[in-house]
Amino acid sequence: MTTPNKIRTRIAPSPTGFLHLGTARTALYSWAFARHFGGEFVLRIEDTDVARSTQDSVEQILQSMRWLGLDYDEGPIYQMQRLERYHAVIEQMIAAGTAYRCYCTPQELDAMKAGQEARGEKRRYDGTWRPAPGKRLPPVPADVKPVVRLANPIGGTVTWDDLVKGPISIANEEIDDLIILRPPADGSPEGALGIPTYNFAVVVDDWDMAITHVFRGDEHINNTPWQINIFAALGAPLPRFGHCPIILGDDGLKLSKRRGAVSVTAYEDSGYLPEAMLNYLARLGWSHGDDELFTREQMVAWFDGTHLAKSPAQWDPAKLAWVNAQYLKQADDARLAMLVAAQFARRGITVAADERLAARCALFKDRCSTTVELADWLAMYEAPVTPSADDVATHAGEAVRPALATLRERLAGIAWDKAAISQAIKDTLGEHKLKMPQLAIPVRVLVCGRMQTPSIDAVLALFDRDMVLTRLAA
Repeated sequence: MTTPNKIRTRIAPSPTGFLHLGTARTALYSWAFARHFGGEFVLRIEDTDVARSTQDSVEQILQSMRWLGLDYDEGPIYQMQRLERYHAVIEQMIAAGTAYRCYCTPQELDAMKAGQEARGEKRRYDGTWRPAPGKRLPPVPADVKPVVRLANPIGGTVTWDDLVKGPISIANEEIDDLIILRPPADGSPEGALGIPTYNFAVVVDDWDMAITHVFRGDEHINNTPWQINIFAALGAPLPRFGHCPIILGDDGLKLSKRRGAVSVTAYEDSGYLPEAMLNYLARLGWSHGDDELFTREQMVAWFDGTHLAKSPAQWDPAKLAWVNAQYLKQADDARLAMLVAAQFARRGITVAADERLAARCALFKDRCSTTVELADWLAMYEAPVTPSADDVATHAGEAVRPALATLRERLAGIAWDKAAISQAIKDTLGEHKLKMPQLAIPVRVLVCGRMQTPSIDAVLALFDRDMVLTRLAA
């Protein structure tokens, strides 16, 4: 399929829920590694968990990949479309003696494990149906659908040099004969094929797709010995494995689909930029010197599979917000206008993503961490404001109202731009013997609904004149 020296990586999410942050980080590392070496990146959908897999989850995964900009060279490839291939490999393994059919019932397996526990032994399959020279197998029961098990090597050690953890060894006696194929469920249509288990399907997929390097979470370390033994049973080339430590939540516990994790698309909706998310995810387990902020292109240039952390990283929302704020400051204003218009649309407000909105984004983006915050600031241009009674009483009382009236009159008859507005404010200050805060703060309270904004002349210039005059009159 490919030349042996071509780097090929993959990401293989299960569509049983949203694409969570740990999988997104793994996808990023796999993508960046392939791009660094001029290789190829494959998207595979591991949908053999038929009961829990949904098309909505598939769409969410694809949307997340698009938003993050993790383009793939092949895929999406669906495991459920490859069942015939898995069964063909199973039959080859049975013929070669590296796999066998097992007719133990669930009740027999439970009794087997209970007996082992009672004797203080490790719970494992005892090899009842495993063929061996001179061994006589039990009669095949007519009413039991068999599973297929891997004939795992009995002795020796499984060893690999992990890209993250370094050398790892696990004795074969610690693992047993893994089920690699389950029969069709009761009630399945005539001729339905059984479903392969994860550890078998992933090996056949990686073999067929010529995957050379596998980055994944370190919860898969215990699966790796079985997978290595399946690769060996197939005579297939072994990819290099890199097991990245888990991501911890604020409470120090694992961030996962079932505990505290938020979908990638939720961060899009919450106003984060994809380049900021990629930058932050990359630093959760990888570093390049002291560089905190870097472009996608820089990461590709630097990411060669080294400098991956061995210890878990902790998700820090405050740090992510800081990273996003840095990218927000540098973002193109026309692009921000599109994103802010989308935020307004979620609130039921239609706003044109035009030059005026872009100018408003430019004025306020330095004060924001997300486009949600930016939309919060800019809402005063699109919807009525309600200053607090305390702010009005404190800053826009009787003493300053003559000056406000004067300013309103001046604003009604000038060119509507920053320079003319600035001059009108200065002239009003001089006429009423006031200092800037004595007039600027009341104007902010009445027009913007808040006490603090950027320079008041710049803020007012981006309003419709009539809106300013109406709010001052009120």
